[in-house]
Amino acid sequence: MSDQSPASQDPGARSHSEPHHRDSGARLNWLRAGVLGANDGIVSTAGLVIGVAGATTSPQALLSAGLAGLLAGSLSMAAGEYVSVSSQRDSEQASLDLERRELAQDPREELAELAALYQGKGLSADLAVEVAEQLTAHDALGAHAESELRIDPGALTNPWHAAGASFRSFAIGALLPLLAMVLPPAALRLPTTVGSVLAALVLCGWISARLGAAPIRAAIVRNVAGGALAMAITYTAGTLLGHAAR
Repeated sequence: MSDQSPASQDPGARSHSEPHHRDSGARLNWLRAGVLGANDGIVSTAGLVIGVAGATTSPQALLSAGLAGLLAGSLSMAAGEYVSVSSQRDSEQASLDLERRELAQDPREELAELAALYQGKGLSADLAVEVAEQLTAHDALGAHAESELRIDPGALTNPWHAAGASFRSFAIGALLPLLAMVLPPAALRLPTTVGSVLAALVLCGWISARLGAAPIRAAIVRNVAGGALAMAITYTAGTLLGHAAR
């Protein structure tokens, strides 16, 4: 009796499951990127407002600095993500254009190449040819893009969507230390900000570790230690600058 599963015997069944895995992986990547963007917003804005708090107790100065940091950081994240994703999309589009030309110029050679790829994955020569012919008849470019380039032509990342997601995630993260610094009474601003930021970093570390199937404790410790160090350094720098300015 064969121990192969139906999916392993039927390439069509396997191909139906692969888009689901790709979609799930894409959603996880977006979610992980959102968590990391929020984490960046928390740490950078916390460092900024705590640094300013070391130099002055003026709520107007704290609010202005926090808002400026939130806006600048969000725009920087959005611009960086837009450029990065645009470059990736341009590269993928160029690869697809080249594959499209090759299919038009030498379809037989491309069919043999696709069959060889499937044969390399474990299919018999006859079955590999049959699968290649059927996939080519259905969507030649899609079949070659998936097998050769690891690209889904219908699911290229939109740089505007990526930029918007980065902007929102950073801004959401930045709001926490900003509000924690400007809303409480003066005597509670610093401990409230530090406590809330460290708690948020614990949560971000836990979520990122779960999403990446990584050790949770190590991720949390790294995240909290990095944020605490950033706040300590910026507070010390702000205090020294504040004393020097007096």
